[in-house]
Amino acid sequence: MFALFLQAYSAFGEGASDIATRIDNLVLKYMDCCQFTGTVLVSDHNNVIFKKGYGLANREWNVPNAPDVKFRIGSVTKQFTSMLIMQQVAKGAIKLDGRVSDYLPYYRKDTGTKVTITNLLNHTSGIPSYTSNPKFFTDVSRNHYEPDDFIKKYCSGDLEFEPGSKFRYNNSGYFILGAILARVTGKTYEAVLQESILVPLGMKDTGYDHWSTVLPKRATGYSQELTEVVNSDYLDMSLPFAAGSLYSTVEDLYKWDQALYTDKLLPADLKQEIFTPGLENYGFGWDIKTIPKGEPGAGQTLISHEGGINGFNTLEDRLVGDHDLIVIFNNTPGMNLEDMSKGIRAILYGQEPSAPKRILSHDLAETIVNRGVDATIARYRELKRTNSADYTFDENALSPLGYALLQKNRISDALAIFQFNVEEYPKSANAYDSLAEAYAKGGQRQKAIENYRKSLELDPKNQNATDRLKELDRH
Repeated sequence: MFALFLQAYSAFGEGASDIATRIDNLVLKYMDCCQFTGTVLVSDHNNVIFKKGYGLANREWNVPNAPDVKFRIGSVTKQFTSMLIMQQVAKGAIKLDGRVSDYLPYYRKDTGTKVTITNLLNHTSGIPSYTSNPKFFTDVSRNHYEPDDFIKKYCSGDLEFEPGSKFRYNNSGYFILGAILARVTGKTYEAVLQESILVPLGMKDTGYDHWSTVLPKRATGYSQELTEVVNSDYLDMSLPFAAGSLYSTVEDLYKWDQALYTDKLLPADLKQEIFTPGLENYGFGWDIKTIPKGEPGAGQTLISHEGGINGFNTLEDRLVGDHDLIVIFNNTPGMNLEDMSKGIRAILYGQEPSAPKRILSHDLAETIVNRGVDATIARYRELKRTNSADYTFDENALSPLGYALLQKNRISDALAIFQFNVEEYPKSANAYDSLAEAYAKGGQRQKAIENYRKSLELDPKNQNATDRLKELDRH
């Protein structure tokens, strides 16, 4: 693995070089334990004190990651979409209490007259999210769609709850917002983004990602499949659309961060609405919370968002009280970026970061490939007894291993892992949900139903279990 392009800006204050060194040492540990490959940028009181690339942007050509390498940012896209919507609100072209049917005449009237723009922005619409469709990634994700056609087919389902009554994270809502922007402006979402945000801010390394475009310094996305890293599955970028189709660099997100402290893009009163938390502490395209006691920066407002898309995961943390920024891009997903960001935050506040935990599923993969399920379970128990401090042993630790086995159609092995996880965590709704999914893929319908019902019993809010039970009841 390679670690390249460290830049520490000691001119920004005494100790900045030492802070940069400590951040670098922490991220190097994540490379070693968790296969992190990506880029990191940290600013302190508006000044960049650290930016560096780790590992490879392209493994086939040994191209190193660097701060100017372009990554798909997934749902970090949503904050740009919310800004574009609010700019149209400022112009009077869109109203926050306007209904979907006001802007998209073709949308079904029985639901489109109930859902407001605000509901779309803060994930309270009740419209089913198309990425929750169990057949989306297998049957749909490689196909190209025009926005209106996709909305009619995949973003117009029956409401799951009364709009405004609940929070449920929803890619359909932001896809619809992109179509509304196009309808109101008479331009494509991409053109509005360029004209209204990217050009004014000089964000030349950010844009709508098209697979066919020859894009200099574009990172390749990878996935972990048991013991090997592979190129991630193809995804037609017309489908994430305004919910997740942008690429950017950590350097460009710093420009974006700095602009958000000004009124250059939007009047202050409307910008405040973006950053006002609603249900589940979600604003318009942002998670907003107060850092709890016991964590670095306790009492500060943390405005953030994660992104995940085939082969990439990203995190942007803004500590707005001190004008600090932590941006992490990863092109070999698997580790928890929040843990790394929390460690960097500790360094910024003069504390010692927690040592990163190894990824249990990664370290068990070789055992299951070479020695089978029984040896893997024995190894799990041994590690839990002798190395518990080095790993996170919780209800989610074995899930990646089980799903990797499912992807390889090793159904019986996946079932054994998920069954063991249920034994370890009999009160976990997620454990039963995963076991049910494995039964469903293996054609054992009744056992899938039984375990989805058990998951719902433990967590009545588990919408995935509710949706899967409806589907199983139809067949």
